[in-house]
Amino acid sequence: MTEEKVILVNEKDEQIGLMPKMEAHEKALLHRAFSVFVFNEKNELMLQQRALSKYHSPGLWTNTCCSHQREGESNLEAGKRRLMEEMGFVTPLTEKMSFIYKAPFDNGLTEHELDHIMVGYFNAEPNINKTEVEAWKWMSLEAVKTDIKKQPDLYTAWFKIIFDKFYQFINITDVSFETKK
Repeated sequence: MTEEKVILVNEKDEQIGLMPKMEAHEKALLHRAFSVFVFNEKNELMLQQRALSKYHSPGLWTNTCCSHQREGESNLEAGKRRLMEEMGFVTPLTEKMSFIYKAPFDNGLTEHELDHIMVGYFNAEPNINKTEVEAWKWMSLEAVKTDIKKQPDLYTAWFKIIFDKFYQFINITDVSFETKK
């Protein structure tokens, strides 16, 4: 099995190359990524707890799913693919914005990503992939904000950055979904 490659980008999100995922994280090179936020009819966010076997941030709580786009794959296609792989469902997604962050980890790896934020709506239980996801839960955005302040070590670096700086972009109230009833 060949190692997954990430898309190296410049600060304008223009592709400048491909690199194996681990090498990009070892060298802290900027690459394309995405974070999906799925809400239910109560405007609660579906959180996932990362599997304990993950190479970084194991067991931490984060947004519904996240990963890296593959070459030739649109942001929305990548979000839907990974949502199915991790959480066992697909739903329409809307891309809201993107930002660059850099977060070093204790294991020597660094996430340096141009992260595309997408939101969607789903009103059922996921069928989680236990090799990717340890657990899941619904939480209101206010409850998440409060918990991050009280227990920041329980959450991933990118999730805390999104909540701190880009909260208004993930608030579901301004998103219209054809499937929402």
